Amino acid sequence: MNLLLHICCAPCSIYSWKHFEELGYDPQGYFFNPNIHPYREFSSRLDSLRMLAKGEGWQIFTDERYLMEIFLRLAVSAGDERCRLCYELRLRETAQQARHKEIDNFSTTLLLSPYQKHDLLKSVGNDVGQQAGVNFIYADLRSGFRESMQQAREKELYCQKYCGCIFSEKERFYKPNDR
Repeated sequence: MNLLLHICCAPCSIYSWKHFEELGYDPQGYFFNPNIHPYREFSSRLDSLRMLAKGEGWQIFTDERYLMEIFLRLAVSAGDERCRLCYELRLRETAQQARHKEIDNFSTTLLLSPYQKHDLLKSVGNDVGQQAGVNFIYADLRSGFRESMQQAREKELYCQKYCGCIFSEKERFYKPNDR
């Protein structure tokens, strides 16, 4: 059973990759994250994933285009639906890559995070998978979040402090009541 695993970052991929292998899947990784801002953050996440993949012997594909302007234009117009838009961008591209590579199934490491909207991820994944003709594999991986982060620290991987977009960066660090 083949599976293209969308990877948001190295720390989230550790537990996710293992989980899908244990279910009998043969994962291949795919890094596509036009939402990540600023470029240094994007680059740090990509470099960390490459280091982990090399050490683990994982096969990964990377889309290194930095599509910040496109993402921001779409996200600003999406308003409160920006997370849906972000999921759709990343999962649609992953589903299309899976189809192109003749991989029957796809999923995402976003399912590890307790900070993501799982019902929305599941809905979007199923929709874009159906449109592309590939199966979205949903798994609630949140129980492995702490384990994955601990292993990332032990492996000295870059661990980010926010989801990735400029909006999540603001939510994480801007506290107007602290001033």
